[in-house]
Amino acid sequence: MVLGHPVGRICGDDGDLRQGRDREHQLGLRDVGRTVVIVVTLALILTATSRWENPASITPRTWLFLTLSGLATGASWICYFRALKLGDAARVAPIDKLSVVLVAVFAVVFLGERLSLPNWLGVCLIAAGAVLVAWKA
Repeated sequence: MVLGHPVGRICGDDGDLRQGRDREHQLGLRDVGRTVVIVVTLALILTATSRWENPASITPRTWLFLTLSGLATGASWICYFRALKLGDAARVAPIDKLSVVLVAVFAVVFLGERLSLPNWLGVCLIAAGAVLVAWKA
């Protein structure tokens, strides 16, 4: 799951539409299968670009954060699938995209990154757009 979530998002994950039709979906073999496909695809990309690393060269701190990231991704999937069972995909998916806003805020707070006024405007527009699309009138 550590690798599955970002790669799935970058590749245009179709989970929103598939899950929207399948309200009884429970995490299971389909999700493991999808994650295996993503990991194999990533392995092929790493092989083609000669980007493999020796696992021993990865620091314990990095392993800790990779593990925490994997756990957070798993929790995110569980929450997302539950939300899709309770609500419409057209309203749940925009709330999921608020992660873009959270990343921007966390980057400023925890990583010391600086955003310009136009950057902050974009972050605010993403947040407002997600809320407006999710709004149930």
